[in-house]
Amino acid sequence: MNYFLKRFLIQLTIMEKTILGNDLEICRILNGMWQVAGGHGQIDSQLAIQDMEKYQKLGFTTWDLADIYGPAESLIGNFNKKDKYNFQAFTKFVPNPGPMSNSIVTYYIEESLKKMNVKCIDLLQFHWWDYQDSSYLDALQHLSKLQNEGKIKHLGLTNFDTERIKIIIEKGFKIISNQVQFSILDQRPEKIMIPFFVKYGIQILSYGTLLGGFFSEKYLNVDEPTRADLSTASLQKYKNMIDMWGGWQLFQELLKVLNIISKKHDCSIANIATRFILDKPQVAGVIIGARLGITEHMEDNNKVFGLKLDQDDISSISAITSKSNDLFDVIGDCGDEYR
Repeated sequence: MNYFLKRFLIQLTIMEKTILGNDLEICRILNGMWQVAGGHGQIDSQLAIQDMEKYQKLGFTTWDLADIYGPAESLIGNFNKKDKYNFQAFTKFVPNPGPMSNSIVTYYIEESLKKMNVKCIDLLQFHWWDYQDSSYLDALQHLSKLQNEGKIKHLGLTNFDTERIKIIIEKGFKIISNQVQFSILDQRPEKIMIPFFVKYGIQILSYGTLLGGFFSEKYLNVDEPTRADLSTASLQKYKNMIDMWGGWQLFQELLKVLNIISKKHDCSIANIATRFILDKPQVAGVIIGARLGITEHMEDNNKVFGLKLDQDDISSISAITSKSNDLFDVIGDCGDEYR
C-alpha cells in the first residue's frame, strides 16, 4: 500500500495516548529499539532513520531504547538532529553489578545525553542484575540527584520485582513505571505487582507482548520449530517461555482461539494479543519491536486502537490459559528470569 494512503488511513483512527508521570504524554504503542542491538538482522542506519521518520509522522512518537542496545541512543541522536520532532525517548541505565559511585552513574547518564542529543532524558529506566548487591539503592540515589539537576525528567525501573520495588518506595524514591514482560501467555504482573502499583500509582510498560513474533498467523498450524528454525534472539527466548508455559500443542490451541477472535474483529492475532494487555490495569503502553530498515508494522499496529475485546473474547482466551502452568510458580515474580 502506498505510504501516503497508509498515512491517511492511520490518521482516520484516533491514536491512543496516555499520561505517564502526570505530565508526559506518550503513544500507548511504543517503538522498541532492542532489535538494533544485534541478533535480529543487519541494521542500515540511513534506512533506520527513514523508518523512524515514518513512525513519527504517523503518530508513533514514543521510543524505548537502552544504553546496551548497540547504536540505539545514537540513532535517536541523529534522528533528533535531522528534524526537531516532538517525540519521547525512554532509555535505560543497565550497569554491571558493583559499587555505584556518583561519578560512575553520572558518567553513563552524561554519555546517554550526549548520544541522544538531548539535555534531559524523558524517562530513565534503571535495571539491576543482582539483588544480593544492594548497590542499586546507591545508584538510585545518584540518579535522583541527576533528576534534581534537570538531566532526567522521570525515573522508572526495568525488570524489578515487587519485593525490591517496595524497598525502593520505602526509601523515598519516586518511581513512575516498571518495564516488565506481560502477555496473554505470561500474566505474572497480575499476581502481586499490579495490586501494589494501583496503591502507589506506578504504571507498567509491557514488553514481550507478542512473544517476539510467535503471536502471529505465521506460527498457526505449523510443526514445533527447532532452535535452528528460529531466526532471531527474541524468538529463541520466547520459545523457551512457551515451553515453560505449557508447550507447543497448548500454544497451538491458544493461537487457534486468537485466530478466530481476530477474524471476528477483522484484525491480526498480534492486534488481539496487544489489545488484551493494553486493557489491563496500570498498563500505560505496550512496546512492539521496530525492525528499522528491515520490516515495518505501522499499519497493522494502528488497528489496535480501534479494537474492543468483549467478554466472550476474554472468556475464550481464559479457557485456554487456564490449562497452562502458572509462570509465577515456575519462574517467580517479574524479572526473576534474569536473575
